[in-house]
Amino acid sequence: MRLTAHRRIVTRNRGESEAAKSRRLARVLALLHQAIPAPRVELDHRTPFELLVATILSAQCTDQRVNQVTPALFRRYGSPAELADAKPIELESLIRTTGFFKSKARNVQGCARALIERFGGEVPRSMEELVTLPGVGRKTANVMVGQCFHRPAIVVDTHVKRVAARLGFTKSVDADRIEEDLQRLLPPESWTSGSQRLLLHGRYVCLARAPRCPSCPIAAACPWEEKRAR
Repeated sequence: MRLTAHRRIVTRNRGESEAAKSRRLARVLALLHQAIPAPRVELDHRTPFELLVATILSAQCTDQRVNQVTPALFRRYGSPAELADAKPIELESLIRTTGFFKSKARNVQGCARALIERFGGEVPRSMEELVTLPGVGRKTANVMVGQCFHRPAIVVDTHVKRVAARLGFTKSVDADRIEEDLQRLLPPESWTSGSQRLLLHGRYVCLARAPRCPSCPIAAACPWEEKRAR
């Protein structure tokens, strides 16, 4: 019988103190710094507006696929005003391959209209304002705050969820709670780069179905019990 994702993520060190977890997370990130010296968001963009739209489109879709779509999208609609006035059928055809294209079209167009109506066509800089935009939750808002506006922000996507659980830094499956757990363990100056390294590690090494444990740069600091079996 196939185990669920929740049951697969089993770790040792259940009695580990918060201070010990914090020290171990610092060690993990130091090792990941060697493997990923310059972490970056892999969604291609030139402006905060383009990153905002690309991040909305990346829901349930790979960054690679989004990067194949956005060049034509931004050639056609290069500003919030142009996107706000787009014909829905034309917009949907440009983003169709990202999946859920009808709801994504509504979200990015609604977002563009909100930028014009409430923020003078500019992407707002605060978490509180960003999450009022259509299609924008805390994950997308944290991408914007950390990458475009250079303030501490922890992005929790499916990769960060998995890696944080396997490493024993959270027991939750809720993204907001995981964000809080990591905030407690990390100094703010490490939030943005640290979460991006965890994300990239999950994307390329700590895979969901077949993690590459033999080549993992943080294996010595990982308490996940199933890594030995692999």
